[in-house]
Amino acid sequence: MKKVVVGLSGGVDSSVTAYLLKEQGYEVIGLFMKNWHDDSVTISDECPWLDDSNDAMMVADKLGIPFQTVDLSEQYKERIVDYMFNEYERGRTPNPDVLCNREIKFDVFMKIALSLGADYVATGHYCRKAESEKDGKTIYRLLSGKDNNKDQSYFLCQLTQEQLSKTLFPIGELQKSEVREIAAEQNLVTAEKKDSQGLCFIGKVRLPDFLQQKLKPKEGVIVEVPAGKDLYSEEERTFNSKIEELKHLSKKYRYQQNDGKVVGKHQGAHYFTKGQRKGLAVGGTPEPLFVIDTDVDENIIYTGQGKDHPGIYRQALFIDKNEVHWIRRDLAITNDEEMKVKARIRYRQPLQDARLYQTDNGMYVVFEEPQASITEGQFVAWYDNEELLGSGVIS
Repeated sequence: MKKVVVGLSGGVDSSVTAYLLKEQGYEVIGLFMKNWHDDSVTISDECPWLDDSNDAMMVADKLGIPFQTVDLSEQYKERIVDYMFNEYERGRTPNPDVLCNREIKFDVFMKIALSLGADYVATGHYCRKAESEKDGKTIYRLLSGKDNNKDQSYFLCQLTQEQLSKTLFPIGELQKSEVREIAAEQNLVTAEKKDSQGLCFIGKVRLPDFLQQKLKPKEGVIVEVPAGKDLYSEEERTFNSKIEELKHLSKKYRYQQNDGKVVGKHQGAHYFTKGQRKGLAVGGTPEPLFVIDTDVDENIIYTGQGKDHPGIYRQALFIDKNEVHWIRRDLAITNDEEMKVKARIRYRQPLQDARLYQTDNGMYVVFEEPQASITEGQFVAWYDNEELLGSGVIS
């Protein structure tokens, strides 16, 4: 019997994952990750991890599998929380869920599981794994989940061949409704439990409140930039090289305070992110204001009216060469090569037609249609049909 450690989170997905593996004849161990107990930063009045760990324990008991809790809060603080504060301080927007999978679940947690003699680690992610042979070697492929509405492959876009080789995703072939049905049939306490929101394994967090505990408030101005501004008018241009064109397409607009008018005040540019609409507290405009850029050095938030404002859109993005990651290393393109792909810049975004261009310094991703709110610090992931090939941090 192969031994598999399931990351039991106290939710319905991981509960059904454990049940299915037991049915398939694996020796299953349930492990709950405790990821937070830093008293210097309060996260919310509720204590979701206590409820979650109780639910996980009850599920393990019902399934008759061994259960234990591991405390990973030190690593979580170091690798996720400190990183988040650091990124926000620099005016970037990190994705804690992608990081949490790369740094905690499939690294720290996986090492603990393997040290317990496990052959595999399993999680309740809605995605699938496939294998193929190439030049006598096994290639592991990460595929999107069958439930289009729940597909979570994007969150696993930083995994490696080694990590995939030791991972199982038992619910990837199922719809969410089927997962709930199985949980109800087995009388699992999590059958009706709502999906968790907020930071990976920490529970509900109001991000501004969270950030304010480490990043001090600092009053600044909100500037509204009109859509008809000269800097948006594109005259026909000729380029001397492909690189010059790529640089132009991926270039950010650079704003100055005199590009628009001051319409309000804020408590810190580092609390805001591109595309944000809520929390600006500026009224009286015909259309709602959206954040089109933040300048943390000058502490200014630049906004535009309406979701069609030209400042929201860009056709291309750049990934620094150290941040380009291929799950399918055998398909990685080299300098001056290009590749046609489907790509997304956020979870649940429908896949977009795009091209990858590899250069000395990094990779350009050029979309067929301009994309809204391309945000530094977030991840772009690229696919071939339903297979996720690679990803990178937007520079």
